[in-house]
Amino acid sequence: MLSRSPSPGDPMRFDATSLCGAWLIEPVPARDQRGFFARTFCAQEYAERGLTTRFVQNSTSQSVAKGTLRGMHFQRAPNAEVKVVSCLKGAVWDVIIDLRPESPTYRRWQGFELTAENRRQLYVPEGFAHGFQTLRDDTEVGYLISAFYAPQAADGLRYNDPAFAIKWPLPLTVISAKDETWPDFLDPLPLISQVGSPTPRLQHRAGNRN
Repeated sequence: MLSRSPSPGDPMRFDATSLCGAWLIEPVPARDQRGFFARTFCAQEYAERGLTTRFVQNSTSQSVAKGTLRGMHFQRAPNAEVKVVSCLKGAVWDVIIDLRPESPTYRRWQGFELTAENRRQLYVPEGFAHGFQTLRDDTEVGYLISAFYAPQAADGLRYNDPAFAIKWPLPLTVISAKDETWPDFLDPLPLISQVGSPTPRLQHRAGNRN
């Protein structure tokens, strides 16, 4: 992982991941006898790195059982979305896949441990699939999302698709029927850059984004 150590006084640390455009963001708490104060979002610091600063939805998911898997989800253009993902309670193994054919890291994936204690946030650019597996019972995940949910653009990849061979840390315990039955990956992925009328693949996929 490429990284930039925070300078003295920096309220947030931004580490570039091995996938182009994806960042791991970590607050740098100011501590005293009372506890700490930490900045978790700053439009100015995002803009300095060319990151999206406008988010139209803030969502939370809760998973009861350790080993629950959600993903891998994305929205096709023109409804592509940036996500900033954090773990509010418990812990997750958070995974992203670069689905941009023009990207030098196309088809590569990377995983990150996000916990309520480390307070890390993962900045997921447009054109990436995202998902996670819970590492503890009763885990909650928060999302800042740059685009409104568009059922006609919702799509996904199967968690165990051999095209990516993601290494999940735990045996699977819970998964939705939708996430378990996404079709095999097609290369290049159709409609990742353009979206027209819903395709047969998507007509039966409409529903909640997670």
